[in-house]
Amino acid sequence: MNRLRRPGVQAGLVALLGGLAVFALAHVVFPHHTTNHDEGVYLQQAAMLLEGHLFMYPPVEESFRPWFFVADGERLYPKYAPVPAAMFAVGKLLGGYRIALGLISTGVLALTYHTVREAFDARTGVVATLLMFGSPLFLIEASVFLSYMPATLWNLGFAAAYLHADRTGSRKTAAGAGLSIGIAFFARPYTAVLFATPFIVHALWRLRTRDPARFKRLSVTAVGGLTGVAATLAYNRVVTGSALLFPYEVFAPQDGPGFGHREILGYSREFTPAMSLDANTELLWKLLTQWVVAGPLGTVAAAVGLGAVARRGIDGRQAALAGVLLTVPLGNGYFWGTVNMLGDLSDPTDGLVSFLGPFYHLDMLVPLTAFGAVGVIAVSRRLHQLITERVSADRVRPALLAVALCGAALGGSAAVTTAAEPVSDNYQVTQQLERAYEPFEERDLDNTLVLLPTPYGDWLNHPFQSVRNDPDFDGDTVYAMQHRQFEVIDAYPDRNYYRYVFRGEWVPYLGLPVEPRLQPVSVAEGETVRTDVSASVPEQAALVSIRLTSEGENDYATVTGTDTLDLQLSTDRDRTRLTGDGVEDQVSVPTPEDDQITLIMFVDYGTGAGFEYRAELPVDRTDEGVRTLTPRLEVCRDQRRCGGEAAYVPGTHRDGIGMNATTTVQDT
Repeated sequence: MNRLRRPGVQAGLVALLGGLAVFALAHVVFPHHTTNHDEGVYLQQAAMLLEGHLFMYPPVEESFRPWFFVADGERLYPKYAPVPAAMFAVGKLLGGYRIALGLISTGVLALTYHTVREAFDARTGVVATLLMFGSPLFLIEASVFLSYMPATLWNLGFAAAYLHADRTGSRKTAAGAGLSIGIAFFARPYTAVLFATPFIVHALWRLRTRDPARFKRLSVTAVGGLTGVAATLAYNRVVTGSALLFPYEVFAPQDGPGFGHREILGYSREFTPAMSLDANTELLWKLLTQWVVAGPLGTVAAAVGLGAVARRGIDGRQAALAGVLLTVPLGNGYFWGTVNMLGDLSDPTDGLVSFLGPFYHLDMLVPLTAFGAVGVIAVSRRLHQLITERVSADRVRPALLAVALCGAALGGSAAVTTAAEPVSDNYQVTQQLERAYEPFEERDLDNTLVLLPTPYGDWLNHPFQSVRNDPDFDGDTVYAMQHRQFEVIDAYPDRNYYRYVFRGEWVPYLGLPVEPRLQPVSVAEGETVRTDVSASVPEQAALVSIRLTSEGENDYATVTGTDTLDLQLSTDRDRTRLTGDGVEDQVSVPTPEDDQITLIMFVDYGTGAGFEYRAELPVDRTDEGVRTLTPRLEVCRDQRRCGGEAAYVPGTHRDGIGMNATTTVQDT
């Protein structure tokens, strides 16, 4: 029991408990990751590093480009630095990627204690560790595969080592400080500079005495930091060909810090100081009222702590820590990403911030929890003094215990309530994602190729982060976009093929589910390929208008008086012909060289209202004939959903709606 009274042991237990809590949250709340699709980028990069790759070489570049990867000739590389991915890869080596999240969060909590202990004292360090653990921003960011918490780990390592070296004169910890901030720079250069700036100012201020020993010690720290800078430039040289050209600049040259025209992937804004002020004011308000421990109570505690330190005289080391409260928001005010994470400024529920918090300001938690701990202890001491002065001696202990319990209950309930809201919001997203990914879990997908839709543009893992390729594109399951499908099929000739489709809009963050389907796909090749398409016609329908379209050419037919449409498409190198019950006139269109033929059947209720059946048949002309894939089927009640969000999913439709399609080689 005596050991439990030691601050270091107490902080260690909090750190271990925090690591376990984060590991559990990562599994329960984020099994399919978050609405920030950068997670898939880091995990893809981690898998590459585990196999010793800096680049990937897809068999068909247009069909295999992951989100936020740069295409450089025949190779692909991520826009992000490899440090966070390397840290996640360590978890995989230990048994699973999420083990890394638990270890990183444990390290952040432990280093919070050491940093605050160096700036104040051990007791304050323990309280600060508890406050960090209870902060929603810590819990959420530590539970996901993004770079912000790994960067904070290295920034804290720098702060703790720098302050220790400043106090003791240790060159070893001075070297550790330099290496830590160097790695932080490699991970997130701008973030590291913003965090380190107050400590650099403190170091320069300390050098005014011209102490040779201090100069040598700080030089060791500087050399360590510059080593990280050198590693960053060397990585740039290998990947982009220029030491001063970062991968993110290659991906989007106008995406860095600065005012004026900013742009990424065709999305652009004129980023102005006024816009920055509005966005960062909103983000800081959210941070101080929703994302620190106990919300406003945690902010009040930090304000009380700052006031208490100022009254008794703040020293340079404490001022350096407090300086992070200035450099982080000021620096982020120069970066347009703070606007983008908010989405629509008029909508408090819009943007990534509503689920992940103001993650660009994550490092502010370090001084906020440090001074919050000072505030908690200051208030506790003041209450202790008041009680001992105004309560009789025989009632002091019960009164102190009652006040402590009330304070713990109030603070604890506020902390739990504040943390519960973002956890609950993210879990609701997970419930939608679990439904969307059900087909992958219900089927054995060994030796398969799965064609994926592109609801957010021509990228893999955007949004489908949970289904990623091995770095060599040779895993048991290979995932490809539905572009140049026949080239993809040719690259994997001996696999079973599937097409993932869904019905509904992919917006899990709005609580809207999709109806998913993993549709088997077969390849038919011959001089003439026949595709049979059947579709149920509801009793109240008056007629069915049919349109066959290819390469901008259309042909039409009208069918009346049938319960089921039984149609046949006969495709050869020259033309595709439509026949079937009720189709009296000859209907045909040219067969495309490598494209698709679309069969549209509008079921008309006689008033102009109705719905569409669509069958999209991929076709490829060969030397001897043609080959086709099983058509993609849709039922469109809303034209805006056609072309990707209106998939026919058996068992989910009412009113007698149903369709089927098969392809076979036709005898000639």
